[in-house]
Amino acid sequence: MARPLEGVEAMIFLIEYNRSEGRIVTFRDFDASQREEAEEARLEIEMTLNRRGVDHEVVLMEAESEDALRRTHRRYFEELRQILKSGSGQAE
Repeated sequence: MARPLEGVEAMIFLIEYNRSEGRIVTFRDFDASQREEAEEARLEIEMTLNRRGVDHEVVLMEAESEDALRRTHRRYFEELRQILKSGSGQAE
């Protein structure tokens, strides 16, 4: 998990992402003080998915805010078409 900027209290975000459908299945946020709870939640989701044979991406990420996370990890929140358009300067 990436570390936040020094002096900035980061939040922890748990994302379960269905790659084949390109959508978020689970999205939870935790205060930095809840790191252990976030790690336990991630592990529980991964174990449940493994038992069911489901191939989803499960990640914990740190960011200053949800907005910051959405800027740095756009692929979880936008369709590829949206990302490509914004990168080319086209309006939607």
